[in-house]
Amino acid sequence: MAAKKIRAKERDAIIQSLKSGVTPKVGIQHIQVGRGNELKALIADIDRVTEGGSAFRLIIGEYGSGKTFFLSVVRAIALERKLVTVNADLSPDRRIHASSGQARNLYSELMRNMSTRNKPDGNALTSVVEKFITEARKEADNNGKDITTVIQERLSSLSELVGGYDFSKVIEAYWTGHETDNETLKNNAVKWLRAEYATKTDAHKDLGIRSIISDASFYDSLKLMSLFVRQAGYEGLLVNLDEMVNLYKLNSTQARVSNYEQILRILNDCLQGSAEYLGFLLGGTPEFLLDPRKGLYSYEALQSRLAGNTFAKQAGVIDYSSPALHLASLTPEELFILLKNLRHVYASGDETQYLVPDESLKAFLVHCSRTIGDAYFRTPRNTIKAFLDMLAVIDQNASISWDSLIAKVDIVEDKPSDVELDVESEEDGLADFKL
Repeated sequence: MAAKKIRAKERDAIIQSLKSGVTPKVGIQHIQVGRGNELKALIADIDRVTEGGSAFRLIIGEYGSGKTFFLSVVRAIALERKLVTVNADLSPDRRIHASSGQARNLYSELMRNMSTRNKPDGNALTSVVEKFITEARKEADNNGKDITTVIQERLSSLSELVGGYDFSKVIEAYWTGHETDNETLKNNAVKWLRAEYATKTDAHKDLGIRSIISDASFYDSLKLMSLFVRQAGYEGLLVNLDEMVNLYKLNSTQARVSNYEQILRILNDCLQGSAEYLGFLLGGTPEFLLDPRKGLYSYEALQSRLAGNTFAKQAGVIDYSSPALHLASLTPEELFILLKNLRHVYASGDETQYLVPDESLKAFLVHCSRTIGDAYFRTPRNTIKAFLDMLAVIDQNASISWDSLIAKVDIVEDKPSDVELDVESEEDGLADFKL
């Protein structure tokens, strides 16, 4: 059977992303290799969320080791399992806990990036609310009930949670706007759900609601959203937070501890089963977890919960049930398969259009090994970039042979960012970059 062609849009997105050192948003199934045990563990987590439980995982790996790519693969699996996913990168103005709007900024970013199986590229919040209304209308029609009554009944379980009453009122306001063709009211309801109201006064004026999603309600609002997406007919909510190292870089001890306390609260809720239909994946570097001075291990309650399994260490194996999952390096064999996949993608899935033979891939990996040692498969990002650069040169210059290029390929070992975030105080939110 002829190999399936890869669409130009997918091909270009994969190549351009990887050449820029970022994870592609589409087509990751074409290049995924290895990490089978880690994926199996995360799929079990997804199953637990769909059954009404909760999950918490720290995905730990060096810079360039493929953390973000791994998180994207898990996110794609979650979408296939009918979960709703939200994802965001932490940054100087987006944190889990703050008092100057940074946690609200993070929540807004998560909601903007909300995805479903039918809308995998984000901006799915409105369609989730619409699906909730569709489900309510179906129930009303089947049982001969008034749809407003059904909506209130479905949202009654939310009212018991912190902020749940106002959350329910916002959904009802959206329904009112839906029925009366009042687009402004619908847009204001979505604006509130996205945490885009900065003051309670504005929210009260537009919606009659006396509260907003603020820094203080970041986690409680996610718990509400996980129950709401269930009522809309989805299986649960997966929250994907990357670049957690930005918390490690906070110079303000008070700011760091406050964020770590919030992580502890989420971890406790998930491990004790207090959260429902909710999973958290947090991507970070080893120092973010292990540094006893500034990392998660600097907070005693977190260290005791996240410490590695000593029996597994002594036996030389990995405990995949641990909340902190350390990504294993790709083996040289897996990296060879990855290069084959990249060559296949570059040729749009047409084997007759391969630019280089198999022996060139082996020669390329040998060159990488001699140039930067084991780092070429421990942190493969720069190896991948260099390989795609080489294919681009051969593609544009048919007279140049691969063997003459390989020795000239310059590969740089991936180094961690040296950007430090310096927060003067938690109150005024002033932040500087130091290079």
